[in-house]
Amino acid sequence: MSLVIVGSLAFDTIETPYGRREKIVGGSGTYCSLAASFFTQPKIVGVVGEDFPKDTIEFFKSRRIDIRGLEIQPGKTFHWEARYGIDPNQRLTIKTELNVFQDYKPQLPPDYRQDDIVFLANIDPDLQGDILAQVQKPELIAMDTINLWINSKRASLLRVLEKVNVYFAND
Repeated sequence: MSLVIVGSLAFDTIETPYGRREKIVGGSGTYCSLAASFFTQPKIVGVVGEDFPKDTIEFFKSRRIDIRGLEIQPGKTFHWEARYGIDPNQRLTIKTELNVFQDYKPQLPPDYRQDDIVFLANIDPDLQGDILAQVQKPELIAMDTINLWINSKRASLLRVLEKVNVYFAND
């Protein structure tokens, strides 16, 4: 089965009662691609800034992740900061900086459009809808989102939800 993943590649700043990590590589597109690479050769579509680590991109390649859909644009990579309590289910988003993601319009390479599975990882639901308009009859469409989009783009999110088979909900 072929898989295309469209989503966020990011820097995360995470604080817990046990410590703080600044700008570690994160994003649902990143980790979905890495996990999927144990079972298939995923294709990733997303955008990063010039500050995204080159060694991470090389690691993607070493895991046989097709990065032809990854754009590197001038500017900074998407950055999300959160604080977790003792209970890891209790999270507070401190800030979300879209950066190069702000004006990003993903375009699937032609051979990505016929993949069997499409995973719409955490991105603006308007962009998720744009991706769905580019694919040709996938067997399965799954999507992920976060509270930023649930709260700020609810109508768009609901339109996309009507077209997906699997929905991963994060608060």
